[in-house]
Amino acid sequence: MGQDFFSENMAVLIKYNPLLAEELNKAEPDGKEEGGLPIIEAAASGAATMILQGISVHSKRDPEREAERLVDTAAGQGNDGEADSQGPVVVLGFGLGYAVSALAARFSARPIIVVEKRADIIKKAMEARDLRPIFARSNLAFVLGGSGEGVSGALSMFGPSSGAVLPVIQNRALTGLDGDWYAAVEGRIKTWSSRADINRATQRRFGKRWISNLSKNLEAVRDIPGISRLQGLLADTDIPVFLAAAGPTLDSAEALLGGIHKRCVIVAVDTSLRFLLSRGIDPDFVVSVDPQYWNFRHLDRAQAPKTRLIAESAVYPPVLRHDFGGVFLCGSFFPLGRFIEDRLDPKGDLGAGGSVATSAWDFIRILGAKKVWIAGLDLSFPELKTHFRGAVFEEKSHAESGRFSPAETWNSRLLRGGQPFMAKSRNGGKVLTDKRLSLYASWFENRFSQFQDIQNLSLSDQGLELKGMETAVLSGLLAQKERRKEIDKLLETTFDGINRDFYSEEAKKSRAEAYKNALAALVAGLSGVKNLAEDAAQSAGFAASRNRQGRLEKREHDRVIKTLDAANKSITESAFKEIAGFLFPETGTWEAEIAAKDADPTTRYLEFSVRFHQALFEAAKYNLLKLSF
Repeated sequence: MGQDFFSENMAVLIKYNPLLAEELNKAEPDGKEEGGLPIIEAAASGAATMILQGISVHSKRDPEREAERLVDTAAGQGNDGEADSQGPVVVLGFGLGYAVSALAARFSARPIIVVEKRADIIKKAMEARDLRPIFARSNLAFVLGGSGEGVSGALSMFGPSSGAVLPVIQNRALTGLDGDWYAAVEGRIKTWSSRADINRATQRRFGKRWISNLSKNLEAVRDIPGISRLQGLLADTDIPVFLAAAGPTLDSAEALLGGIHKRCVIVAVDTSLRFLLSRGIDPDFVVSVDPQYWNFRHLDRAQAPKTRLIAESAVYPPVLRHDFGGVFLCGSFFPLGRFIEDRLDPKGDLGAGGSVATSAWDFIRILGAKKVWIAGLDLSFPELKTHFRGAVFEEKSHAESGRFSPAETWNSRLLRGGQPFMAKSRNGGKVLTDKRLSLYASWFENRFSQFQDIQNLSLSDQGLELKGMETAVLSGLLAQKERRKEIDKLLETTFDGINRDFYSEEAKKSRAEAYKNALAALVAGLSGVKNLAEDAAQSAGFAASRNRQGRLEKREHDRVIKTLDAANKSITESAFKEIAGFLFPETGTWEAEIAAKDADPTTRYLEFSVRFHQALFEAAKYNLLKLSF
């Protein structure tokens, strides 16, 4: 029976996923090197189960019921039923495919991405079970072996709809046996998700600006070291860090700044830099990750030669040329930047929580700090204030104030613009916050729970209550011993070492060659996507016109479908699809718009293909235009 199942499964796989069939045919059994091949046994329910290296991959009692429970969990992570038909579910570890079968039965329209390290596991499953219903699904992708790099492409192909949670089901036995491999895959998923989490509306509005900034800053990726070189800087010390966020309660820290500077490494967000400099305090680091021009204005003309800038490579270009004591880059939030970084010098990731304060706190975590004193992280509007006194936004509102648009009107718009509501404050009362700030609060609480060894202490009790952040006793901060000489020596020694290593002639020469090759590959790859998309759009458009006239013959129809399938396959497998696709428009309304004009299914498919490939062509073309410096 095993061989009968295998042949029938393989026949369906060859029809629907010939590339996977070819991979499986070529694959050697992993068990030869890893001490054992998978073994099939009968569970108490009579269903097949698998044993690998003496470990049960599925329940010995009822593997099918076990899979249904896993799917129940997945349904809880995202939208139940068919509510989010475009959001994929990721399965880590195929085993005998029970979880995939249960998912297919529960979510007929949701894509499923299967990630499996070992080919022999899938081949054994094909001997043990009838997997034809799974293999025949059009919205199923397999990522097999290698380094798991294909998961990013699969996610880009099926990407979740805006705001959707990405459910992940793990076969704990398999992910435990190959822990490092699956951990790397999870890292790829998180990296992809952090980019996908960028608000789509903001992306549509500012996407071209970000690409334009990045294209002008690509040489900075070559020439500026990453924050990975600062990782663990404070791990072997008890030196605390002071985080200066830009909320209204930053004002309450003013009298303490001199004492704080003597005792703490100071990390400022870009919006609070002027506050510190104007009071004679040079922060050790300032974090700026927002690509917009108005964010640059927070740093404009601020002289900070003793401060190191922590930036993302898509910031407004003058930021990287500003008068700082040095610059470090974090890992790019965007596919274009990631492509160059991965081939030159990975910079080190910062959490993308949507706010510069989230990135600043994550930078402090990377430094290895064990105690963080915090001011201005209010995530609310205490006393109906939006920022500390003298913030750029406040100055702008006063400068542009007039009879019919006073500063109070501008402030009111800020308070009302984000769906405001009252929430619990740290002092036990109520404080005004809004939906956007509450999302940042959720990020912080999640991070605080993940890294409970870091003590977070707020210098004010007026902001939004955050689990994992305590209200500090101010005398406790000033009771800390003075550390400024120790801090300065540690930073100077660290920066000197990084400069000797990163800026050595050999290192610069190596990066220059890698940069040249990466840029050439980028241009060639995007040109390939552009040409494929242009040809596919033209073929689909011509065929759609012929079909409307009733002149599209069967052989022409078959030829254009084959051409489009080949183009889609090449684009999907391209390492550059994600870069071009960053500017890709929302497609949710396309089918309805096309159907309203034409009921013929062939014409509708062809028209959709025209729109799809034309949009991809335009996106790739824009990237190439910006790269032609």
